[in-house]
Amino acid sequence: MIDLNTRYLGLDLRNPFVASASPLSHELDSIRQLEDSGAAAVVLYSLFEEQLRRETLELDYYLSSGTESFPESLSYFPEQSEFKLGPEEYLEHIRKAKAAVKIPIIASLNGSSVGGWIQYATQIEEAGADALECNVYWIPTDPNVTSDQVERQYLDIVHAVKSAVHIPVAVKLSPFFSNFANMAMRLDDAGANGLVLFNRFYQPDIDLENLALTPNVLLSTPQAMRLPLTWIGILHGRVKASLAATGGIHEAEGVIKLLLVGADVTMLCSVLLRNGIDHLRTIESGVRDWMEAHEYESVRQMRGSMSQMRCQDPSAFERAQYMRAVKSVQNVALVGR
Repeated sequence: MIDLNTRYLGLDLRNPFVASASPLSHELDSIRQLEDSGAAAVVLYSLFEEQLRRETLELDYYLSSGTESFPESLSYFPEQSEFKLGPEEYLEHIRKAKAAVKIPIIASLNGSSVGGWIQYATQIEEAGADALECNVYWIPTDPNVTSDQVERQYLDIVHAVKSAVHIPVAVKLSPFFSNFANMAMRLDDAGANGLVLFNRFYQPDIDLENLALTPNVLLSTPQAMRLPLTWIGILHGRVKASLAATGGIHEAEGVIKLLLVGADVTMLCSVLLRNGIDHLRTIESGVRDWMEAHEYESVRQMRGSMSQMRCQDPSAFERAQYMRAVKSVQNVALVGR
């Protein structure tokens, strides 16, 4: 009997397949379908920091209506209609989602500063969310901002949110730190219950006809999985926080590899948007078949068995393997001549 049970953020899950934040969590019917197809938990679509700012600006406007203090900057924020859910609607969505399914519902806050996160983190907990994912989306562009200031921002967010709520808190990170392993350990020490690796920063494109910058959202490809695979393999056994892999997980093969290096859960998004929610069943079936063929009885048994700490060749995660990879490419080039 194959046991797919795992533990993430202190939550007991029936398997390691978690639906990450995406448009699929906008509708209750989709959340129900995710549960029916095998998702062990759902991360709701993010509540954006800009929405919290917009609410504050609107309140300031109504309090000062008729005076010279009209906040003209209000027009620079995205229209409320551009967001699927506003702050109050988001809290109500949590309540309805919790009532609709039995699997854990993880809320998501997307921002870059402490701001109103404490207030809304508390309200998210009161609305019934089982956990909170802090999706820290910050691209520092000021050359005067130091790496220490960037790292402190992340740590301040974790400290602030953890002081405000009792539910588990995960941090969704970018890989762009001078020493990511050190940053992971500092977030672990700050109380983060989980680390989600990695956030994807969406680079703009250029509309050549109108000479304008435009958003260009591309779904992930399986190649993107290599980055979380590398770092989860390095961090497994070195941090107390749960490790979640996200990005490039499209088939059972990817899930298996990430579990072997130490992931507690694998988060799925692009593959479900591309192939449909029912593709979860195919992935689960593939994982079960592989585990049975390789005589693994449980996810717990296989998790971390190929991490850096337990791998027969730990240098595979380090510079020595890079040199081998370069040499192998050179050999291929010579053979092809």
